[in-house]
Amino acid sequence: MRIATKKHKNIAFTERDTIILSSSVIPGNEVRVQKLKDNLLRHNVNLIHYRSSDVHSTGHGNTGELVWMRQQVNPAFFMPAYGFFSMLKYHANAQIASGFPKENVVLPDNGTVIEIENGTTMTVRKEKIPSNPMMVDGFAIGDMQEVVIRDRQSLAQDGMFVIIATVNLRTGTLKKSPDIISRGFVYLRESQGLLSETRLLIKKTTEDLAAGMNPVDLEYIKANLTDTVERYLFQKTSKRPMVIPVLIGV
Repeated sequence: MRIATKKHKNIAFTERDTIILSSSVIPGNEVRVQKLKDNLLRHNVNLIHYRSSDVHSTGHGNTGELVWMRQQVNPAFFMPAYGFFSMLKYHANAQIASGFPKENVVLPDNGTVIEIENGTTMTVRKEKIPSNPMMVDGFAIGDMQEVVIRDRQSLAQDGMFVIIATVNLRTGTLKKSPDIISRGFVYLRESQGLLSETRLLIKKTTEDLAAGMNPVDLEYIKANLTDTVERYLFQKTSKRPMVIPVLIGV
């Protein structure tokens, strides 16, 4: 890619050059490979690839080569590794078909414990070693709670919307207009109309829920206020920010 974009310090293309892309495109890389082709052709080179000519060359050994390699090594046991299970199974079958003892072939899953004693006896144990993906989160290492990941995805996609309101615990009314803090949701200076309407909704919802309560249940109000504001913001913006109400009773 550096050569194609003229960023390589030693190599540059001329119109006499022929470029051969012998490998096929790995699924998921189609756009990147197409951009590479486009950049190469901007140099007016002759481009040959596997779709235009029979030049495909795999980086993996074929069945005969894999069998030959095992025969040269002459192991006592055989365990194919890397790839989907179907690939491992085909590899194992090829070795067995070539004469390798079936009882000395093992197809383990991740975490399987295999014991080999004195190079002559192989045992696959029933217990498994934990092999789930390990995530590093600050100083913590291990499985992260799904709710934590879900919250971070929500924050990354739609931001957060924090409501700060002071509630009179005796009357259930708000002391003043609620404060709103928004991060990653909307640009506040350009959304004053939305914020004004949301403040009115917060005031009405809070006071309606608190009416008749004695004492005022702030946790109940917060749960219902969250749902109400989330629905309203989605109707207005088609976004679902994380709504965090902070109700202070006085």
